[in-house]
Amino acid sequence: MVVLTHMEEANIASCLRSVAGWADDIHVVDSGSSDRTLEIAEQFAHHVHRHAYVDHTTQIQYVLNEVPLRHDWLLLLDADHVVTRELQQSIDSMLLTERSGIDLYYFPQVYVFQGQEIRSLKKWGRLIKHKNVKVEGGELVDFRYLSKGPIGYLHGHVIEHNLKENDLDFWIDKHQKFASRMAIEEVLRRSGALRWSIRPKLLGNPDERLVWMKNRWYALPLFVRPFIYFGYRYFWKLGFLEGKTGFVFHFLQAFWFRMVVDVKLADLERRLASRDVTIADLNRDFGHSASS
Repeated sequence: MVVLTHMEEANIASCLRSVAGWADDIHVVDSGSSDRTLEIAEQFAHHVHRHAYVDHTTQIQYVLNEVPLRHDWLLLLDADHVVTRELQQSIDSMLLTERSGIDLYYFPQVYVFQGQEIRSLKKWGRLIKHKNVKVEGGELVDFRYLSKGPIGYLHGHVIEHNLKENDLDFWIDKHQKFASRMAIEEVLRRSGALRWSIRPKLLGNPDERLVWMKNRWYALPLFVRPFIYFGYRYFWKLGFLEGKTGFVFHFLQAFWFRMVVDVKLADLERRLASRDVTIADLNRDFGHSASS
């Protein structure tokens, strides 16, 4: 198991407590924390590593290439994740009855916003047979694994609860940075300078379906997309059942975060048209943008 950290003293103890005594090879890979993250990590983790952050893909590649993992299977977590007992039991059961050929398992992730669970039922591939799986490059915010074989699904879920986000200013600052990265990535993908390694497929696995949806999203008109996104999240995905806090969350996701992405994207398109910046500039600075 590997946990990625950076300035996570508020979250890391809960994460590591949720797997202490269950996982027998816990690695923390830290990217330059100056708070108590490392001090807390050393109380629970078997190994603590330091590696400068460029982007999420580079950090995972460091894990796959350099971290001395004891087991064939790797569970990769962020510091604000808590592993539920049900997911632990599901992983234990899988290991006892391991099916040949499956190198990547998906399970749901539940997000906590302002103390309330937002059950979007998003499925992430985070349990991998690390010698057989690669990481998709090119995403500035998220990441995907590449597996040639069939994939599997596990019961239980991970809870994503970033206590720092209880301060709405932190949430806004974080997502403003995400918006910049997503706008740059979209420009590069639209231009063909950046291509998916994952095939888009509506009826495929969660990542193939997400890539299919992203390609359709890129084709939608700017400033209309946030309204479509809100309708999808709040009505189609039943976000209205999550009460006032759910409404605030879905409203901010659509009419603040996604709108800011569109504003930044429109500005990039204007700068590209006036030659203030070029696709080559963005492509060259891609790694720098990912770490800013």
